[in-house]
Amino acid sequence: MLTDQLFEGQLIRFAPPDADRDAELVSRWTHDPEYLRLLSADIAKPLSPAQIKKQYEEMDKDAEKHTAFNFAVRLKEDDRLIGQARLYRIEWTHATGSLQIGLGDRNDRGKGYGTETLRMLLRYAFDELNLYRLAASTVEYNTGAIRFFERAGFVSEVRRRQAIQRDGKRWDAVMLGLLRDEWKKRDE
Repeated sequence: MLTDQLFEGQLIRFAPPDADRDAELVSRWTHDPEYLRLLSADIAKPLSPAQIKKQYEEMDKDAEKHTAFNFAVRLKEDDRLIGQARLYRIEWTHATGSLQIGLGDRNDRGKGYGTETLRMLLRYAFDELNLYRLAASTVEYNTGAIRFFERAGFVSEVRRRQAIQRDGKRWDAVMLGLLRDEWKKRDE
């Protein structure tokens, strides 16, 4: 019998997303352009708690189709929401998917929460869901995320030159990938 917790690490735990409980806080995160621009290449814009709740409803639809698995990342010590983690664009036929991690408050970054979140998300994807390949996307200026994923074994696979425009400058979109076999070798 396995003794490792699937949804708990040393510092954090995965919980179901809770729109009623968390929409106000997640809305505040969207008012931070740095958070938005590190998380996604989408247009940066602040969202109201009602808009966040609507996003949660859309995420629930993908979860019901089993093409996405969404987690609230909470600190174990006080149950405070610090971020979100998700596996999405899952293609069961090919055993592939994408992942995304976002820690909302800049004061929660650099404390090991992201590393533990990624470790738990990879274990869930590869061992529980039996996926074979995962992808992560970021923008060239997010050098911290690129290093973060490379430290975990991800390999830079695609660079879409000057695909993102921010603040009057063009940036490359960077796609990284990790195979289960590569992850298992690192995890041994």
